Amino acid sequence: MLNSSEVLIRLALAAFFGALIGLERERKDWTAGMRTHMMVCTGSCLIMLVSAFGFGDVLGRPNVVLDPSRVAAQVVSGIGFIGAGTILFLKQGAIRGLTTAAGLWTVAAIGLATGGGMYFAAGATTVIALVILWAMQPLERLYDKRFKQRTLELTTHRDADDSALIHRLLSNSEFRVRTFTRDTTEEGFLYLLRFDPLDEEALNRVMDEVKRDPVVKEVFWSR
Repeated sequence: MLNSSEVLIRLALAAFFGALIGLERERKDWTAGMRTHMMVCTGSCLIMLVSAFGFGDVLGRPNVVLDPSRVAAQVVSGIGFIGAGTILFLKQGAIRGLTTAAGLWTVAAIGLATGGGMYFAAGATTVIALVILWAMQPLERLYDKRFKQRTLELTTHRDADDSALIHRLLSNSEFRVRTFTRDTTEEGFLYLLRFDPLDEEALNRVMDEVKRDPVVKEVFWSR
């Protein structure tokens, strides 16, 4: 059985590790910020303590068999409910918040490791998570800028002849359309055109051309 000082150290370390990761999310104004990450990490730590040491008074009794890992294992699946609440589905079909949800899942694991006394593993994971969330972001943006395909979503008026606009987009030599879909909505006709990677100048020229066309009702870029 752990003494009170060791329990306090583990809980305090878990709160500290969660705060470090939560601060990175906080500065980007995400729903799950510093306090949320601290609570998840500290709560996971406590669950680990309960799982490992909370049933010592009944162990060793006749016909009593306990698996100390079962309580802690529920954190891994249970954290999914909190993570799902941080994921946002935007109007253009884009999804945001997956990184924050993954961060909460990682923070829960850090709390479990801290509660189990694996201080080095918990600290190393915190550092690696911060590197992933902060230091790797410029590299990810550079990759997206150079290689990520762009999707143009435009809505045309139902009673308008948009064939000339679509023909110009599909036959434009400045860019290449990877996929093309057309659907009918209450507002009109919805077109989704996925392009090969474009630079900012080409993107702006495409947007200007589409916006000037009178048949276009709405236009969005998915980046």
